[in-house]
Parts: sequence; structure tokens; C-alpha cells
Amino acid sequence: MINFLKKKIALLWAKKHVRNAEEFKKNAEQNQEKLLLSLVDTAKKTLFGREHDFENITSVKDFQDKVKISDFEDLKPYIERVKKGQANILWTDVPEYFAKTSGTTSGSKYIPISKEGMPFQVKGAQSALFHYIAKKNNADFVNGKMIFLQGSPELEEVFGIKTGRLSGIVAHHIPKYLQKNRLPSWETNIMEDWEAKVDKIVQETEKENMTLISGIPPWLIMYFEKLVEKHGKKIKQIFPNLDLIVTGGVNYEPYRDKMEELLGGNVDILQTFPASEGFFAFQDDYTKEGLLLLTNHGIFYEFIPLEEYGKTNARRLTLSEIELNKDYALILTTNSGLWAYSIGDVVRFIDKNPHRILVSGRTKHFTSAFGEHVIAFEVEEAMKATVEKYPAQITEFHLAPQVNPGEGLPYHEWFIEFEKQPENIQLFRNELDDQLRKRNTYYDDLISGNILQKLHITTLKKNAFQEYAKSQGKLGGQNKIPRLANDRKIADLLKIYKL
Repeated sequence: MINFLKKKIALLWAKKHVRNAEEFKKNAEQNQEKLLLSLVDTAKKTLFGREHDFENITSVKDFQDKVKISDFEDLKPYIERVKKGQANILWTDVPEYFAKTSGTTSGSKYIPISKEGMPFQVKGAQSALFHYIAKKNNADFVNGKMIFLQGSPELEEVFGIKTGRLSGIVAHHIPKYLQKNRLPSWETNIMEDWEAKVDKIVQETEKENMTLISGIPPWLIMYFEKLVEKHGKKIKQIFPNLDLIVTGGVNYEPYRDKMEELLGGNVDILQTFPASEGFFAFQDDYTKEGLLLLTNHGIFYEFIPLEEYGKTNARRLTLSEIELNKDYALILTTNSGLWAYSIGDVVRFIDKNPHRILVSGRTKHFTSAFGEHVIAFEVEEAMKATVEKYPAQITEFHLAPQVNPGEGLPYHEWFIEFEKQPENIQLFRNELDDQLRKRNTYYDDLISGNILQKLHITTLKKNAFQEYAKSQGKLGGQNKIPRLANDRKIADLLKIYKL
């Protein structure tokens, strides 16, 4: 009876939530400018606001004229002052949290999360689940056990500001009605050794009624593989009531085939787009591609055409100015004190009614040693189309340029860890090259102009990417290995795992 009531209440809440959400979907473009001016007004007496003349900003154009695009290095002097406990620097008061992330050039990054910003991190996840329940008319998972593969919820303090990985921070805000259903235990969750942690999670969950599992695809796969190896069964046999997998952090599509094989049965997949800087989007329509952009969650968005990104006079477009099927660098202004902040993600709009996006790459993760500027979306789509024609199972891959080969023309080198190799690797190689040429005209020109030769494939041993991540101290949590690089730093380290 209790289980029936929980399901009934969840369905009622979800349907009411989705009805209320229609308002922001319809008025997103108009409300974005109102939101920006509200953020500016709130922060006009902060140090950043005074230095950038917030008092005299009355339009988006004013804001763009006075506030230039920034990255973490630009905001770092302000954040250093915040870290010392100073208030009213980037935002009113001091942050409620710092989300600590790994930086490639500046060491650890400390991303502020204000008391106004934190609720939207939670609401984004809740909204994603409510949309799923309402659209699928399915709330069965609320009666089972749920697991979130995440970083440690133990937080340190930086001058009185609680600091940790975003997933660990969010763990402290899971609603009470879900807490008793949640796994793993606190003791397991705070373990730092990722391999030992996953082994312990397997022990704690293998006999439970798991109905919802959440995490980024590579680490879900690692967890599932350990379960399958231990029990000799597919995941749906081990967890017959598993209804929903919630995932984010990277594009799910390249992992779909591997996940389906491990699952061995139907499980709904809910894709999301969270980050330390905010919860941006989630899948709200399971009949279409794309993630619903959350335009009423304390974030004002700007979009720079990818081909202009980094240029002095790059256009900064608002939601009302974007075009479909073009790639844009994502720029954020948030209610946690990030101003015209380049997060490093590249998005592509596939719908305006409502606004739905695909995450198509990273501004720093591309291959352009020869001017081709190949991005993640292109290589992932090329791989997907190739696998459809020449069946194979891909665990992971990485693409890097080979500028100075021992002989012949330069080329793109693909490092691929196959779960199951194609019957004919040469045909697979040719098709992959053709598919990438179809998606990137610059690459096509380089091949047809005899500047590059066709791509090369280097096959890697099983668990190569896990071993590489472990060797770099990046195994587990929210760590992700870039699919593309413009140099051979990762490629040269992957060579030791060559078959």
C-alpha cells in the first residue's frame, strides 16, 4: 500500500511540474534578457559589478560592451579573494560551496556555487526525473534502491567555504524521501581508490532491488562489467526491476551498443547535461534527440559561432539569434557570480520550439593540426555510422594527429579499444575515413588534395583506457578522457597498450 501511494504521489507531482514548465519553454527568449538584467542588478555593488559599471547596464548590448568573455584564468584573481573569505567580490556574500574541478593549465579550479545557485543544481535533476515520470507515466523506480556513482561526499573547508567535487556536494542535497533508498553506504562513498570503491559498490548492490542507477557512461560500464563477470549474467537478470539509467558528462551515443550488450534487456536512458557551473539541460522528449535547455535556472546564455571563437570581434549571440544545426561555444552568466564565462563546451541547436541542444564537443578538444578543426560530434557520428555498416563494439577511442610519420603523408591516428573487432579492419578503416570526410569538408579537402593520407587505426588491449586513466590518477568520478587532441600527449602514452 505504501509503495502504491509513493508511486501515485510521484506521478501527480511530476505531471503538475511538467505543466508548470510549459511557461518557461514558451517564453525562453524574452525571459533570458530579463534574467540577465536581474543578475546585473543583484551584483551591481560587488567588486566585479563596480569595476564593470553594472549601474549603467540596461540591455544585453550594454552588458556585452562592458563585460568581455572570460575563462577561469580571467576570474582567478577574484576567486582567490573569495577563497580568503572576502564577500561581495563576484556575487553578493560568499559562496555556499566551491566545486573543485581539475584544470589543465591552472591546477585545481574552484567554481563558486552561491546559496541562490545551489537549489537549481538540485532542481535540474528533479525536473529531469519529473519529466521522465510524466512522459513515460512510470514512477516504479521510486520503490526500489537507487545508486549514484559519484565522487566522495566528504567536503573540506576553504576559509569556511565547503569545498569538494560537485557530485559529492549534490549528495548532501538529495531529498529526504529518497535518502533511505539510496546506495552505496557513506563509508563506501567516501573511498578515494576508485577500483576498490567499485568493488565495494558491487558487494553492496548485487543483491538489492536496484531500480535507478546514475553515473557517467565509462564508469557505469566499469561497474556493470564487474557485476556481469562476477555473476555470469546480464544486468537485467541481476536487477530485473532496473527501470532507469541517468547519465551525463559525455555524449551517451558512442557507449550505447556496449551498454545495451551489458544490460541484456530494455532499460530507459535519461541523458542530462550538468556541470560545476550549473545544470544546463536534460532529455525531456524520448521520441527525439536533444536536451531541453533550462533557461529559467539562474543562467543567462550567450553563444559564439565556433568558427569565430577566440577571435577579437567574435559575435556573441543570444537565444533569439541562434541558428539550427550550427556549432556554438557556450558562454554563461550565472547567479553564482560567473560573468560571460566560457565553460569550454560546444553545443548545437536542433530545435527552437522548445530550445533543444546536442553537446557537440569542447572548445579545447579538437584536432586541427592541418586546419581541419574536427570536433567531437563529427568523429562520434562518423564512428556511429561506420559501426552500423561494419558491426563492431567500441569501448573507447582517441584521435590525434600524426604530423611527422616515418614515411608517407601525415594522417589522423585513431586509438581504438574494441570490445569486438569488425570482421575486416581495412574496410572499417576506409568507411570511417569516408564518414568523417562527409562530415568535415576541410578534412575532405586535405585528403583529396593529397595533403593527408587516410586515417590509421591503432588497436588497443582490453581495459587500455582504464589503465591509462589509472596511470594519470584520473580513474573514476567525473574524470573523462578527451576523444580528440591537437597534439600527441595522450596518444604517445596510449601506444604502450597497443595490441
